[in-house]
Amino acid sequence: MTSALFIIDVQNDFTEGGALGVSGGAAVAAGVTRLLEEHPERYDHVFASRDWHDGDNDNGGHFHAQPDYVDTWPVHCVAGTPGAQYHPALDDELVDIHVRKGQGRPAYSIFEGVTDEGETLPEALDRLGVTDIDVVGIATDYCVLASALDGLDSGHRVRVLTDLVAGVAPESSEAALVRLQSAGAQLTTGLTG
Repeated sequence: MTSALFIIDVQNDFTEGGALGVSGGAAVAAGVTRLLEEHPERYDHVFASRDWHDGDNDNGGHFHAQPDYVDTWPVHCVAGTPGAQYHPALDDELVDIHVRKGQGRPAYSIFEGVTDEGETLPEALDRLGVTDIDVVGIATDYCVLASALDGLDSGHRVRVLTDLVAGVAPESSEAALVRLQSAGAQLTTGLTG
């Protein structure tokens, strides 16, 4: 068994005060850091994804002046801007592999991204022999959902750490967790107390 932690989009624009900030985002950032500091041997590999959108186009219709907040969104996480950076409470020194997604197109799942070295996520997982994936991050009802479903679809054992995710809305977040559980993901917690 080779384990990986997926930290999904714990970025300034998705935390409180950001362009698409969700309630509890900063707490997720701090909680993930705490998890990795208190349990340094828990994961063989730690991946972190970031939306990394182009600033000079609508990213395949992802950005819209009048967003519907389902398929279109306000400008967020533009490459190289403060909003695209990891939240400061997330210690990125604890991350082994950084994944950028959404470069010029809509992208929700970490599986749609590439590493800083240009490797696709499936290539990296295969190279490292990853079998088990824990998923944390933002947002439960969008990118966490998409990433965990893709993990299951690619044949991995997937757990979602429900105390280390934050969503856009309570109802859609709860529906996402129900969907993940019915798809085969295990729901558990990452921190104890």
